[in-house]
Amino acid sequence: MRVQNNISVYILCGGLSTRMQEEKGLVVFKGKTFVDHIIEAVKPITQNIVLVTNNEKYKEFGYPLVADIYENKGPVGGIYSALNHSRNDHSLILSCDIPNINTAVLNNYLLNTISENQITYLVDNQGEYPLIGLYSKKVTSIFKEAILKNELKLLDLIKSLDYKTISIKRKDRNAVKNVNSKEDLQLLLLKN
Repeated sequence: MRVQNNISVYILCGGLSTRMQEEKGLVVFKGKTFVDHIIEAVKPITQNIVLVTNNEKYKEFGYPLVADIYENKGPVGGIYSALNHSRNDHSLILSCDIPNINTAVLNNYLLNTISENQITYLVDNQGEYPLIGLYSKKVTSIFKEAILKNELKLLDLIKSLDYKTISIKRKDRNAVKNVNSKEDLQLLLLKN
């Protein structure tokens, strides 16, 4: 598996996590934090790993932190901060609440053939996962404009652009499930 130096990975560590009632990225699952699991999945892909957060606690992971340029703007704000920081043509954007994500899923679906579309993200028959996606540097100004207009619905914004979805196979669905609440975490623990 070759390391891709032309890709940056940005993990959106989130801000307010009302449903989880604690900082989502720091929730422990199978002995490690969610962020640890995601870092493990992306380390074989690239060393360009950045955590998008205003929370100094994430310094413990040893990767650069990028603060949100516009606070409390949800995923649109986090993605904008990531793209604004990135020096690469494409950035892999991942939410911090997908502890089962793995290198094979990222490589097989998103990174083996990088699309010319502005945004490429994963879907299955249960949902869409725009926070497991490749984003072109070219959409940076569009995300900024959306923030300034307070148009913060991520999927609405994506679907106004040149995007592509990639359907994942049934066997890989568990890898993309996000954990938003204590109940989700209990279900995940039962499945693993």
